[in-house]
Amino acid sequence: MDQVTRPTRTRRTAEDRRRQLIGIGLRMLTTRPIHDITVDDVAAQAGIARSLLFHYFPTKQDFYVEVVRAAGRRMLRATRVDPDAPGPQRLRAIVEGYIAFLTRRRSQYVGLFRAGGQGDWVRAVHDETQTALTERTLDALGLAEPDEVTELAVRAWWAFTEELTIEWTGRGRTDHDALVELLLSTLDGLVRR
Repeated sequence: MDQVTRPTRTRRTAEDRRRQLIGIGLRMLTTRPIHDITVDDVAAQAGIARSLLFHYFPTKQDFYVEVVRAAGRRMLRATRVDPDAPGPQRLRAIVEGYIAFLTRRRSQYVGLFRAGGQGDWVRAVHDETQTALTERTLDALGLAEPDEVTELAVRAWWAFTEELTIEWTGRGRTDHDALVELLLSTLDGLVRR
């Protein structure tokens, strides 16, 4: 009798499995709202039992939070710049990266952060991301210890940047250089007050 050889399964580490599950959630997030991502679908794609997902994430919401955090980290990676570059060059790269990211992921971003009925956890993740963008911007401006008003102004500028970018791209405008210039000149006016 011939023996059938089966491929050996490699057991994943807990961290590797978590990354895999979050990655599956991120891929699904590009085509559907977060609350339409089911545990059954994620488990099926991962080739695991549904109950095993809860070994890595205590609740479905915990899984959702980690997927949304990972999406936020992707946006932050899109705005990462060379720390040795001059400040104005870093600012431009941050804004260009942000616009490029929102242009590619506009509908998903709007669906995630702008849809009604989102829980406090979505707002908390959005807030974490906005804080990181604010800190990155203050650093590029050379303001290691800004006064409270300047910090608030830069944070508000990010809210403005988000709104304007969503509206700009939603109206089909493709002149991103004009948007970059408008945003940078607005920021300059805020910090030069």
